[in-house]
Amino acid sequence: MGNSCAKGAARSNPVLEPELKPKPKPDLIANATIPSQAEQKTFKWTVDGFSSLLDKGRGWTHSRVFEFMGLKWYLQLNPKDRKSNDEKEHVSLKLELARASVKLDKVIEASFKFLIYDQSYGKHMEQLVNHNFQTASTTAGTPCMVPLEMLKTSGFLVNNSCTFGIEFIEVATIETNATLETLFVKSKNFINKAKVYTWEIEDYFALKNPSYSPEFELSGYRWYIGTNPTSDGKHLSLFLNLKKPNDLPKDSGKLVEITLTIKCLENGKDLEGTGRIQYSDKGSGWGFDKFISLEDFKDASKGYLIKGKCCIEAEVTIVGSSKTK
Repeated sequence: MGNSCAKGAARSNPVLEPELKPKPKPDLIANATIPSQAEQKTFKWTVDGFSSLLDKGRGWTHSRVFEFMGLKWYLQLNPKDRKSNDEKEHVSLKLELARASVKLDKVIEASFKFLIYDQSYGKHMEQLVNHNFQTASTTAGTPCMVPLEMLKTSGFLVNNSCTFGIEFIEVATIETNATLETLFVKSKNFINKAKVYTWEIEDYFALKNPSYSPEFELSGYRWYIGTNPTSDGKHLSLFLNLKKPNDLPKDSGKLVEITLTIKCLENGKDLEGTGRIQYSDKGSGWGFDKFISLEDFKDASKGYLIKGKCCIEAEVTIVGSSKTK
């Protein structure tokens, strides 16, 4: 298990089922106070039998789902969280926007406070948080809000009971112009064999800058290789470009696995770079700004450029496709 304070705990999306009447457990009862119209900005959650929760070890416990501003939320509690490289246990709280309230075209801008209620002296602990809840980020929290020992030796824990809460300050729903891309990756059995094009250059020093290979066809599309000394004059760039990106359907792309190689003409120690990139009508080139230093490239002992000759290869495999809407 990873350290939840340093990296964040795994997201959990509990399934909501019809409410049953469970048998009461005398050692652990979590009472979730659903906000009424008069107190709609605050959600209180009392855990009765807190020591029994501690006995269950590390992990996140979820409140019942509650509503505010027409949205569904739930509070999460980890009473035995830890900071990185620290054995001391802490209490952490998180607020999550329930999946039912997450919309692709909306961002929920929220300002709220996490609360731990002092039941003896009224000196409540609070932490202000601002967060934009959206499909890519449905959780916000306060890792390690208070050391567990401090909570156990203060007015926060009374008669084996603790009360936590959320106080909303402001919540606004913002419409967004979101784009959804779906990437379809082929299974290994349906991926066609990689295709290779070899560009043999007889006199590198006679090339213009930038320089382009002849056009070639691989996997049903036309391509060309581009190379050029970088602006600092110290490196050689290397790119593979799709000749006619408009041949791809609008709002679609091809996921291409590419290997660009400068062949070693002496000992077979080729220099290569590999990546997976989506080619589309909006992005039709991929490669390396600094593929190799010109010093190494022109050093005959390295074997990449000998008497003006060099050899560059492009290997292409289409491994998937995408659709945007």
